[in-house]
Amino acid sequence: MLGDLPWQHQAAKPKLVNTEKHEGYTLERLVLDLNGIEPVPALLLIPDKHQTPAPGLLYIHWHGGMYGLGKEQLLRGVDAQPAYAPVCAEKGLVTLAIDSWCFGERKHEGDGKKGEEDAFKLMLWKGQVLFGMMMFDELRALEYLASRAEVDPQRLGTLGMSMGATKAWWLAALDPRIHLCLDVCCLTDYEELIKARALSDHAIFYYVPSLLKHFQTADINELIVPRPRLSVNGRKDPLTPPLGVEKVRNHLLPLYREYGRESDCRIELFEAAHVELPEMRKLILEWMDRYLTKSGSAG
Repeated sequence: MLGDLPWQHQAAKPKLVNTEKHEGYTLERLVLDLNGIEPVPALLLIPDKHQTPAPGLLYIHWHGGMYGLGKEQLLRGVDAQPAYAPVCAEKGLVTLAIDSWCFGERKHEGDGKKGEEDAFKLMLWKGQVLFGMMMFDELRALEYLASRAEVDPQRLGTLGMSMGATKAWWLAALDPRIHLCLDVCCLTDYEELIKARALSDHAIFYYVPSLLKHFQTADINELIVPRPRLSVNGRKDPLTPPLGVEKVRNHLLPLYREYGRESDCRIELFEAAHVELPEMRKLILEWMDRYLTKSGSAG
């Protein structure tokens, strides 16, 4: 489904560009060799106070048509989602964020939308899939995060909103090393999206050739069971038709129940559009505490 991926590539040593001191954390600006095609700029946030070893979080930025933002969303936030860097520092989460294909320092066209569409088309010609290449980078980024001496590879989480949310649950489905999946405003059931005639609400990266011949949203999410999973979504969000969110929830909860772990899955709808509400943030922080930071002591 995800196209030809560069599995044979042996990553070179990461390059440390510079180190910045912020309130409560140190930030490493890195360039990672994840795919052998183009270098991947990244941020690594190391809290001043953290457990030894510390839980790790892969923060995945959104789309939002903000092609120039990329990984910097971790530090700056956006109107729809306040910055997570202070949260990660406070919680003692060693946090990695990379620029996705076509975003941030990997935005190679003045017109970001044109750049994304051109990348999608060129990859199709080469037997690649843009979303597949995006996911490959996130998988390799997770490997790098897990390899860091500061990080406990048994306590890895992923968090994202919108495009980042979609990548978060795909990543958790594809990689069992993800212990906790936190996704915000993009648990989209494909058939309900089609019924709502809302395909244009998602950018072109979202579309994986032949996917519906084999998988629906619930099938992919089923691969996360029984690992902890929190998904928060807006009932008024055109990207996530509420009937579809409920369909996925109704499919997953009985599976968690079979493992005696129903409390480890929570899929919620809030009276909101495409925005992370304070009530959503409160739940996310509770789940971070429960599943990532509960063991060990601060050092």
